Amino acid sequence: MNIRLYNARILTMESDKDIFRGEVWIKNERIAYIGTNEDILDAGPAIPHIKWDFEIDCGDNLLMPGFKNAHTHSAMTFLRSYADDMPLDEWLNNKVFPYEAKLSSGDIYELTRLAVMEYVTSGVTSIFDMYINLDAVAEACRDTGMRCVLCGNVNDHTSSPEKMAEEFERLNEFNPLISYKLGMHAEYTCSKKLLDRISKVVHKYKAPFYCHMSETKKEVEGCKERYGMTPGMFLDSLGMFDYGGGIFHGVYLTEEEMDVLEKKDVSVVTNPGSNIKLASGIAPVTELVTKGFNVAIGTDGPASNNALDMFREMYLVSTLSKIRDNDAVSIGADKVLGMATIGGARALELKDADILDTGKFADIILLDMHTPNMQPENNIVKNIVYSGSKSNVLMTMVGGKILYHNGVYNIGERPEIVYENCNKICERILG
Repeated sequence: MNIRLYNARILTMESDKDIFRGEVWIKNERIAYIGTNEDILDAGPAIPHIKWDFEIDCGDNLLMPGFKNAHTHSAMTFLRSYADDMPLDEWLNNKVFPYEAKLSSGDIYELTRLAVMEYVTSGVTSIFDMYINLDAVAEACRDTGMRCVLCGNVNDHTSSPEKMAEEFERLNEFNPLISYKLGMHAEYTCSKKLLDRISKVVHKYKAPFYCHMSETKKEVEGCKERYGMTPGMFLDSLGMFDYGGGIFHGVYLTEEEMDVLEKKDVSVVTNPGSNIKLASGIAPVTELVTKGFNVAIGTDGPASNNALDMFREMYLVSTLSKIRDNDAVSIGADKVLGMATIGGARALELKDADILDTGKFADIILLDMHTPNMQPENNIVKNIVYSGSKSNVLMTMVGGKILYHNGVYNIGERPEIVYENCNKICERILG
């Protein structure tokens, strides 16, 4: 399918390119051409005639790479505004784990579709999803058109290293939109014997590894009591990060852990909305950036956030860092926007979904610049991070397919059906 996006301002997210006016041409799932209006005029007759399936006048609005939600648990939509105002350990053990055990694969499929609808309205074109039934998540993302990296969720009660290995081989071949990374829930939900078995799988495939880590003080102190080391040092002693990977949260990383993990090329995915709602703390984002870490941004699940809104997360990353550092200039808007796009792509190893360029995936969003919150245009990047919102998302495209445009969803199902199905699931499980 050939699509032309014209009369646009374009932010490629390349470090050496400013916003320019131009066009983006798409052939099937990739960008076939991107250039300025002047480039097109200069080329003139040299540009071959193309029969367009769609041509979209962008109305001088902004095209840019989609956001990468680098940590989430999509199907937890069923617990939105149900399991609130509790500390993490009590929240998990009393409100999350018992009800998740009642979910069927069909439930997870429907609940994930609901999350995808929210992602596309927030300009999200890729997600890094960890959940108890990854086949159902993969099927929902394939059917709706969402690019999804799946993360293993091994713990003492869910999955196993053997199943993770089987999923790694099978789900990486499942669909072009779907990939899979080795992972576990967290150190504190895995026995030492299980951790040793997980490490063997990591070394068998020589693959990056991901997990929740250093989210709360209690978690860190518990690990030190069990093993005499902080979580990062303990997991490193098992060789978990010998091939890189990433951690989710990283609120209480020590200097020693940072030095070790940065050398192992471990990304840190910060989740400010969830961390402050659960009173877990504020991640040391400025220090991580200074030390050379790749930092990405995630919403976490819709039970602990409760929104899947990357605009809100970007705002929180910047403003909470300023509070933590007691420094109004600690993290600038350009750095934060890079975390939400390029940083997420790097953490998820989506090398063809980081910037807008010829040959890259057509994972593109269109932002409305003709709204009060985007005016005046003193600095468009700062407007996106500090005053932008989901209401500015006019279009979300993944792999050349438009999933959302001007309030209309194209995910294979009518929104009312998805809402009805999800509410029935909640009535049955939550009673």
